[in-house]
Amino acid sequence: MQLQTKKQVPIIKTLNVADVPKGTISRYWLDLVTDGMGQPVQIPIIVARGRQEGQVLGLTAAVHGNELNGIPVIQRIFKEIDINELKGTIVGIPVVNVPSFHRKRRRFIDGTDLNHIMPGKANGTVSQVYAFRIVNRIINQFDYLIDLHTASFGRINSYYIRADMEDPVVKKMAELQNAQIIVHNPPSDGTLRGTADELGIPAITLEVGNPNTFQKGLIRDGLTGIHNVLGYLGMIHCEIDEGDNETVLCKKSYWIYTDTGGILSVYPKVTEFVKKGQVIASMRNIFGDLKQEYVAPEDGIVIGKSVSPVNQTGGRILHLGILGISDL
Repeated sequence: MQLQTKKQVPIIKTLNVADVPKGTISRYWLDLVTDGMGQPVQIPIIVARGRQEGQVLGLTAAVHGNELNGIPVIQRIFKEIDINELKGTIVGIPVVNVPSFHRKRRRFIDGTDLNHIMPGKANGTVSQVYAFRIVNRIINQFDYLIDLHTASFGRINSYYIRADMEDPVVKKMAELQNAQIIVHNPPSDGTLRGTADELGIPAITLEVGNPNTFQKGLIRDGLTGIHNVLGYLGMIHCEIDEGDNETVLCKKSYWIYTDTGGILSVYPKVTEFVKKGQVIASMRNIFGDLKQEYVAPEDGIVIGKSVSPVNQTGGRILHLGILGISDL
């Protein structure tokens, strides 16, 4: 089998959607910063611009360098889209946090969580400048944003959405994902989603499973949800896929933490409902003696959980979603 010859990918300093030729799917390397040897750190960007004007939908993945499921979701959207039928523009960034992607690490090279310091600073630290340029050279071009994440090291996630369910457009974008769980979560300061909201860009966060791996089923689910949003925005003609299972709606969520260290076992499965007082985890010492049991503080659903047995004081046990958003 002969491989296709690579075409030269243009290098740009900032994204200008208006400069992308209509009726094309284009690829770019965006020079963002320079590394310790003065070499450019480049962000991969894919742009599908339809022949007709319309909305600009942004898709971002790997804001944390070890969160990989969103990458093939974005790649496949551009393989599947019919550019002749597309109205408007799709902009995909398969890897936002390039330095951490190379290192297979969650955090940026200075130890900072890039999704806690958005929109960054023009004249700040290494991570702040990187975040600032991501926002001001790419993100500010979007009319809508879907930001794809996964769980972090030692944890697993359901397929769930974080969204401001008080915003009708955001609410609809969230519902179209056919997720297992939606958590009402107004945009938090420092997140990419929160920064998009401050720029007037309706945005949702997709938590697509587990870190450092590709999960085919969840990748397919992510694709379906994005196609649904494209249909909702009038960018493509398609029937909305409503999914087979009912989404669980949560008015809030929080993590439960340990107060001692040892060998941790977490019992409920992801998406399992738990009752107040139910034993959800146990902690044993290195000799196998039971030190403590942990119980659910209230009724809820398991959004995510720790799967790492080695646990220090203050470690995460599980992410509990509290049902009900009918009052929103």
